[in-house]
Amino acid sequence: MLLKVVLYGDPVLRTKASPIAEITPEIQKLAQDMIETMIAVNGVGLAGPQVGRSLRIFVIQEEIMGPNGEFSFKPPEVIINPVLSKPSSETQTGPEGCLSIPGIHVEVERPLRIHVRYQNLKGEFLEEDLDHFRARMFMHENDHLNGTLMIDRIPPNYRNKVDPFLRKIKSKVS
Repeated sequence: MLLKVVLYGDPVLRTKASPIAEITPEIQKLAQDMIETMIAVNGVGLAGPQVGRSLRIFVIQEEIMGPNGEFSFKPPEVIINPVLSKPSSETQTGPEGCLSIPGIHVEVERPLRIHVRYQNLKGEFLEEDLDHFRARMFMHENDHLNGTLMIDRIPPNYRNKVDPFLRKIKSKVS
């Protein structure tokens, strides 16, 4: 079932999400609905708060480039209760967009590498050392679980340039 993506200005986007204590059939259904929604709206990531659920879950589908230069996606992944640690001191600035802030893309500086521990839908704990775009995806979606948006990570002078667009998006929520 497709879910409604909440827009900038909705208070759920600024609320710290609750951990998922147990992977129930309802959580499995939510994850599947989030994957369907992410794919339907051409996203590469979607967090629980973005669909109005203040839970520590997000879904991603990583883009890959094939040998002939064509892009495709890896199978979607479900990330539950992520814990990010060991950010590298080396950073990388790159473009980010957000389904809850449509039409706005900003350059965000983030650590190049990060370590993550999370659960999958089977409840298994997984750990990975991530870098580049995969690390950026995890950090962006994890920010949503902490009530942080990409626009909180840009310099004030750049934020001033996007504020008129943010007000327009927020006016649709009110």
